[in-house]
Amino acid sequence: MKEVIVKDADLQRAAAEGTDAFVQVFVSALRSAVGGELTAETMTWLNADQLTLLAWDTLHEEVMDGGFVQLIHNGYGPFIFKNPFAKAVRLWGLHALSKLVYNAHTLWLKHRDVIERELSEEEFMALFEQLPDFDDLDDQFVENEEEWTSAIAHYIDEHIENFATVE
Repeated sequence: MKEVIVKDADLQRAAAEGTDAFVQVFVSALRSAVGGELTAETMTWLNADQLTLLAWDTLHEEVMDGGFVQLIHNGYGPFIFKNPFAKAVRLWGLHALSKLVYNAHTLWLKHRDVIERELSEEEFMALFEQLPDFDDLDDQFVENEEEWTSAIAHYIDEHIENFATVE
């Protein structure tokens, strides 16, 4: 396991800024610990909670920017759907997020061949009209994102030793 260190001063500052900043301190420390890129090798350096947090960050960034279609098109489908991410967030108490990810997994299996292929920008943008099944999932994610981020921050705070050493 790779030692991940966060500074207490950074946590204090982030806690004053809000849950997004608090979670980001840990995400940044984890990304730094793996050299900025999560690979098959660097994944072995982290524990399950740390990997789940990085998966959340990837899911959050991609879905908030371009929905599940973008997440899948950018190659993150296997990382989110083939790993036990949905189960892990359920164990963290995020049952609605877990259900949403399982529902997105079903759609990923159904549409992945279309979404994951090489596409021009125009073809990619057309996917949003061609695959309206994802719209409700995208909306549900956006509507609950703040609550889920807060729950994740709370989970980290309650299990801080699973994520990093505080100095």
